[in-house]
Parts: sequence; structure tokens; C-alpha cells
Amino acid sequence: MAGLINNLLILFLVFQNVCLGFRSPLSVFKRYKDTTRSLSSECLGSDQPVISLGLSDFALDIRMPGVTPKQSDTYLCMSVPLPVDDEAYVVDFKPHASMDTVHHMLLFGCNEPSSTENYWDCDEGTCKDKSNILYAWARNAPPTRLPKGVGFRVGGETGGRFFVLQVHYGDISAFRDKHKDCSGVTLHLTHQKQPLIAGMYLMMSVNTVIPPGEKVVDADIACHYKRFPMHLFAYRVHTHRLGKVVSGYRVRNGQWTLIGRQSPQLPQAFYPVEHPVDVNYDDILAARCVFSGEGRTTETRIGGTANDEMCNFYIMYYMEAKHAVSYMTCTQNANPEMFRNIPQEANIPIPVKSDMLKVTHGHNEETKGTDKSSLLHQSKKEEEEILDQDFHMEEAVEWPGLDLKLGQVSGLALDPENNLVIFHRGDHVWDENSFDSKFVYQQRGLGPIEQNTILVLNPSDAKLLHSMGKSLFYLPHGLSIDKNGNYWVTDVALHQVFKLGAHDKEPLLILGVALQPGSDRNHFCQPTDVAVDPITGSIYISDGYCNSRVIQFSPKGLYVMQWGEETSLGRARPGQFHIPHSLALIPDFSQLCVADRENGRIQCFRLETGEFIREIKHKSFGRELFAVSYVPGGLLFAVNGMPYPGEAEPVQGFVMNFSTGEIIDTFIPLRKNFEMPHDVVASEDKTVFVGDVHARAVWKFASTEKMEHRSVKKAGIEVQEIKESETIVEARLKNTPESTDHLKKQEKQHLVQQSSAGVSFVLITTLLIIPVVVLLAILLFIRWRKTTVYGGKGGGGLNLGNFFASHKGYSRKGFDRLSTEGSDQEKDEDDGTDSEEECSAPPPPSAPSSS
Repeated sequence: MAGLINNLLILFLVFQNVCLGFRSPLSVFKRYKDTTRSLSSECLGSDQPVISLGLSDFALDIRMPGVTPKQSDTYLCMSVPLPVDDEAYVVDFKPHASMDTVHHMLLFGCNEPSSTENYWDCDEGTCKDKSNILYAWARNAPPTRLPKGVGFRVGGETGGRFFVLQVHYGDISAFRDKHKDCSGVTLHLTHQKQPLIAGMYLMMSVNTVIPPGEKVVDADIACHYKRFPMHLFAYRVHTHRLGKVVSGYRVRNGQWTLIGRQSPQLPQAFYPVEHPVDVNYDDILAARCVFSGEGRTTETRIGGTANDEMCNFYIMYYMEAKHAVSYMTCTQNANPEMFRNIPQEANIPIPVKSDMLKVTHGHNEETKGTDKSSLLHQSKKEEEEILDQDFHMEEAVEWPGLDLKLGQVSGLALDPENNLVIFHRGDHVWDENSFDSKFVYQQRGLGPIEQNTILVLNPSDAKLLHSMGKSLFYLPHGLSIDKNGNYWVTDVALHQVFKLGAHDKEPLLILGVALQPGSDRNHFCQPTDVAVDPITGSIYISDGYCNSRVIQFSPKGLYVMQWGEETSLGRARPGQFHIPHSLALIPDFSQLCVADRENGRIQCFRLETGEFIREIKHKSFGRELFAVSYVPGGLLFAVNGMPYPGEAEPVQGFVMNFSTGEIIDTFIPLRKNFEMPHDVVASEDKTVFVGDVHARAVWKFASTEKMEHRSVKKAGIEVQEIKESETIVEARLKNTPESTDHLKKQEKQHLVQQSSAGVSFVLITTLLIIPVVVLLAILLFIRWRKTTVYGGKGGGGLNLGNFFASHKGYSRKGFDRLSTEGSDQEKDEDDGTDSEEECSAPPPPSAPSSS
């Protein structure tokens, strides 16, 4: 009986190790080991890239596989797959690099690296899909530390599968001995859910101009924060060679609190925020870059080359998991006047020693002028890092605005408070009976529209805030709002353009002659849209259905100039229009873009001269492109028309990179269908509204970063669900300040979840043992039956050693070979057979070195 008990205990230990194998992150490393590169023998890092740190934690060593750069300013990339299938959290980074060889390192997350080689030239790109920066290191800079309970979320069903390491080798004189480099970073990952999720907030100037020889030039950025509280713990600054100092602040009730201040000529890594800073709803985030144009003979603008400049202030933050957003941007200056009160420290350059300046940029005197093309790499990659952020537009299905009773929706705009303004036709309809062959309106007898045609709605809950426009219009069309909140509208029946104060009953300005179509300086023919330059006040009008031109007027309504002509037979040439239908003014680049409707394209022109700059046209636009809208920071939104019979391009919305014209995303509604989307307007937080003239409806779309009912994947960083609607978010944050009690409560819940996981582990173990006990009972019964029937001892009884010896991978010496340390690739030392212990864990390697 004692032998039976011993055998039962040993069998229990075997199944316990089976269960541990299922829970251990190392239990799925067979896939990883099959794809792991072989490191150079000269590498000093661990021979095993994955290191167990317990049941739920492990370390991942990401190293260059023994490389020797051939020239200065070389960028090399390599990738490592996430070695587990389920979700994990990156909670710490440990760099392995020498300032003698490495200028800086960046770590990205994505799903598909640009190459499958052991390493490659980063000119080929970092990732084929979208990537997001997780970590940065630069020579002489402190390592990034995440606070306790904070992690970047990776993996899982929708998370990224790869880390991509980019190493910039600046001065390669250290490689004269042809040694191999294995620089990199070790990540500490855990499966324990983190109550706080890390993210990145980027403040970036897009329109700064530095005159040649100018001693001091300021680039200011400021945005109102409109989300749940975030806590800032690290920052990074970035400019090119003209930058002297970059400073970031939180502004609350007029008080400026420093986030971080640094010279961009020092190592551009993440530096810790010295004093904890929290940012709440309606705070302002502000940053200033100070430049000097001394030594330059031409203007310097923001751009991606070494001769251009950049002004970036990165903030690393954390938020509660249920409210977390992984990436946010600010590219505007919402309140220029406030910078009169910026602390004086923001204007004082930080001195940098000349020798430090050279090593910071990774160039020595010997190589400074030898390979100028390679100087473009770093700034180019920084720009790609900004523009290649991953998001997807989806309908905000809980927004009630879709159910509003509207007439034909012809125009949309956002006022200075970001309220949605709708321009609709009430009970009037534009149909085949509306005009004669000379474009004269034929339904004057109906009189003007007796409903309010301009509706101002809360963008979160679609509640009506204000309405106007009764008895003024016959057939409304275009709508835009200037920086002072004035409404600019067009009426295609009246052939006129109106400027209206938000609360005025009478127009402030009228252009055109009522009900008289024409093509001279004083007449329009069915004008379609208006755009007002926020800097100069100049007025631009697209005219229209029966003219093919754009006309510029002074702020007081005096004619200045016009450009455009009717489309000729064959392919439309630059500057020709076939219904210039919608305007988007791009003040960042001093351009005006026109939705050239029937030519299915966007044309962009220089504001000052009307000079054609470029065309944006895609096959997926189809034959018609109805409307275009620009968001400061580089995004262009558009909607197309229904496909012609026999054509396949669907009616949909588009998101484009303004700089390249590339389509980033497309979107369609989930409720109802687009019939004739007539106008589109977007805000800086990527909230988009589309008005449909046939469906008589307005849809709201939001990026997946904002959707309250979905998770968000951004290059391997997944954001927890945000279940509150925007209305609840705003109401809670405006009325109830966030307290630390909520965080403490969440931490307690986190502990309860951990203990629940332990209970489930015991339950699984118990369930696995029950069949074994039943099996033993059956075997004992058989033995008892043999003893009873034959009167003997039954052939030696139950020997578990012999029982397992019949299975491949175990020796025939009973339990001499029973071990929990076999791996999927080991050879059995006793009999030379391959071990196939699929569920047992490999031996835990030694801990990583502390270097």
C-alpha cells in the first residue's frame, strides 16, 4: 500500500508540471526557437533571448546579430517575434549599447517587419504595416523607466507580433578593428494585467518658418486636453541643428507647470519628468521650440531633410486601463496670446559643449562632409514615425444624430467650440424642375424656406443648441465657418454668397445678385462653397455648377482675382474644373484644395497666386469626388459619389496623408447606407461628420482610438476598451475631478483578479487529477479481481516506472529518467532518442547580466 501511495504522489507531481507547462510563458517557445537567429560568438548577451522570470514574467533580449557597419550614419534594423501567443505587458527596458559605437536606438512594435533577414538596412523601412515607437535610447542619456503598475500592452488576438530594433551607428571609427556589434535592449514582460496603460502624446509644429540670419525664432504649440486624466512621467525633445531649447508645460488656470526642458543638441532620449505632472480635462498642453537662423542664407521650414527643421515634444504618459488611449497628437497653437506669459526659462538656450554637439549628432570632423545623403535618414524616419500612426474610422453607432428629421443636407462645418453646424434645405428639394436651361431658378413661387436651415448641435449627443436661417434661403448648398465664428453660406437658387453672424438676424455681407446667374466679377452661377483664410481674411468662392472657377475676394468683399476654366475634351488638365464643388483651405502650407467633382479628383493651388501645385486622384474615387476637408497636422478627408452603372468603386469616405496624397483609410456607415454624401468635416481628434443630401442624414465617425465600444490596435499596442460614451466622459470630467480613490479601488480589484487566477489554477489541477484517481481505482479493482480469482499477487502489481517506460522519451529504468527539464529540442542522453515532452518547460536559463 505504501508503494501505491508513493506512485500516486509521483503521478500528481507529473500532472502538476503539465499544468505549469500550460501556464508558463515558456511553454509556447517552440515556435519562437524555430525562428530565432543565431548570434555571433562575439556577442556578450545571453545565448537564450527568452529568459523565464517566474510563472508570469519573462525577459526578451533584442540584440543586433553581430553586425559591422561599413560607413558612418548607417541605420540597421532587425526584428524579434513576440514569443507568446497571449497578451503581455512591457513593464521595463534595459539598454545594451556603448556611446562609442551607437548614436541612438529606437524600438518599434508592428505586425510585419519590412524584412525577414537577420538584419537589414533601415532604408527598406522598419515595418510593412503601421509601426509605433515604444522606446528610445541615446548616448549619455538615462534609460526609460516605467512606473510600477504601468505597461505597454502587446500581443493577444489583435496585438502586434514583432518588435523591430533600429540602431543608428554614427561615427564608425570604433569599428576599425572589424569587431561585431550586438547592441540592443532587454524587455521585461509580464502576463499580469496592468491597471495603468502607457501611451505617447506628440506635440509638433507644422508651419514654422525660420528666416535666414534671424537670431531668435519661436515655434509655439498648444492644445486643449479633452480626455480622461493622464499622468506624465517622461519626455523627449527633437529638432535638427538650428534648435536651441525645447520646453513643454501644462497650463491650468493660467499657471504654467514645467513638464520638461532640454537642449535638442543633447542625447534625444526620454528623460524622466522630475516632478509628477497630471493633466485633466480642459487643461492646456503647451510647448515652445527656440531656433536660430544664424548661418543660414535661405528660409528654413519644417520638413524631413537635414536642411529642414522639426519641432517635436514627445510626452510618455499613463492612464487607467479602461480609459486608455495609446497615441495622441497636437499640431496647432490654440491660443497664441497665452505665450506672452510663458516662463522666461523657455527662452533661454541650454549651452552645449562643442565636442558634445559633434557626438550627439553622430558625426566627427573626418566624416562631416563626406556623405550628406545619409544625414537625411534620421529626420526622415522621425517624420515617418509621426505620419504612420495606425487608426481606422468607424461609425459612432450610439450617436443619436442620425435620427434627426432633416431636409436635404448640403453643408457641414464645425464652429470654434467644435459644435456641429448643419446647413439643410428644409422642405425644399433640388430636382429637375428647379432650373431652366439658363440656370434661372423656376420655383420662386414657393418662397424662401420657412424652417430654420442652420442647426447647431452638440457633437457628442446631437442636442440642438441653436438654430437660425428661417426665410432667408431657397436652395442652400455650401457652409463654412471662419475663425471668428461667422457663417459663410451659398445658395444655388439665389446665386449668392452670405456672411452671417452666429446670432445675427440679417446678413453681414452679401456677394452676387439675387436670382441672377452670371460669370462676371459681380455675379455667380450656382456657387458651391466658401473658404476664408484665417490669417489674411481673404475669401475664396468655388463657382460653381455653371461656371468653372475659383474667385478670391478681400475681407470686405472686393474682387481680387480668379482662376480656372472649363474642362476640355479628353483628360482634364491642371486648373480645369468640371463643377468645383468643395473647398479645403490648408493654412499650414498656404494652399487651397478643390474637390473637382465630375473630374473625380482634388486639385491644390497656392493661395497667394492661384498657381496649380498638384493633383490627388485615385481609382477608388470613381468618377465623382464631392467634398474635401483638411485637419491641421496633415490629414485630408473626402467623400465620393455613387458609381456609374457597370463600375465597381463603392461610395465611401477617404482618409489621406496630405503630404503624399496616399490613402490611409476608407470608411462606410454601419447604420443605413451612403446615397449621395455631399459634405464632410473633420476635427483634430479625428472625429468626422458626413452629410448626405439624398439620405437626408448626418453620420458621425470616430477613429478606433476614440470608439467607446472597441479595442484599439496601434502597431502592437492595444488600448483597453473605453465603454463610456463621449457625453458621459465630458459630463463626468467637467463636474467631478478624478480622485486617487478610484485608482486604489482598481488596484484592489487587480489583486482580486490575481487571486482568482490562482484559484482557477488549483481548479484546473484538481480536474486533471480526477481522471487519474479513477484510472487507479479501476486498476486496483482489476488487481483485486486477479488476486481473488487466481489466489496470487498478480504479476508484480502496478509499476508506474514500467508504465511510462513504454513511452518514447523516457528510459526503461523506472523513474530514473523522469524529469521536468526536457526541452523540445533536447537529445536523450541515455538512448539517443528525441525528447517529445510537448508540455514540459525547458530549463530556466541564468538571469541576464546587469551590464
